[in-house]
Amino acid sequence: RDALVTSAVNCLTSFLSGFVIFTVLGYMAEMRDVEVEDVARDKGPSLLFITYPEAIANMVGSTFFAIIFFLMMITLGLDSTFGGLEAVITAVMDEYPQVLAGRRELFVLGLITVCFLGSLSTLTHGGAYVVKLLEEFGAGCSILAVVLLETIAVSWFYGIQRFSHDVKAMLGFTPGMFWKVCWVAISPALLAFIVISSLLDPPPLMLFDYQYPEWSISVGYLIGASSFICVPFYMVYKLVWTPGSLKQ
Repeated sequence: RDALVTSAVNCLTSFLSGFVIFTVLGYMAEMRDVEVEDVARDKGPSLLFITYPEAIANMVGSTFFAIIFFLMMITLGLDSTFGGLEAVITAVMDEYPQVLAGRRELFVLGLITVCFLGSLSTLTHGGAYVVKLLEEFGAGCSILAVVLLETIAVSWFYGIQRFSHDVKAMLGFTPGMFWKVCWVAISPALLAFIVISSLLDPPPLMLFDYQYPEWSISVGYLIGASSFICVPFYMVYKLVWTPGSLKQ
């Protein structure tokens, strides 16, 4: 039920956001006497920090709407940061409980310091281009690839029957055939299709009429691969060092 409600709310929110975004873009296009695609030509930072504030400035009560708009952006950023950091913190704390027991605050401080130092490059004169590179390669395919590996690990290697027994132990009932088919076949197939199709024919990376050089695209792929490359490496490591034959 929670999965269905979350998915429905997510899709309906995107549907509503589409009306909001294109209403503003249409208004800006009419005001500038240009086409809508020309207003949103430079997507990303310029759309968020130039086009939208300009549209808000022309509204009645612009100060109020500007305040709540940028408060929304700050809370969205904080929400994503909390979620991402907590995933790393929990994973490392669970992996090394003896070392980090009683030192959670120091570990969190060190992690945030590393993140802060790494993000300083986005505050330089070329910071918008760094953000665009991270946005294109750091979040899209890499997240989907991690989810694909998780789906395969749970459904195929751990086993769908074992996972269904775990769900029954927690919820009191066994998942239906629809969920099993989704976990085993539909979700991995769709995720693999999205990842492969996005890698086969990537559009040229541009921002503010500047086309990124080839070496920066290679750096972007390295950034994206760094998110999940440890998973197959660790899998091979465990296969090699765990006692027993390959079948065992």
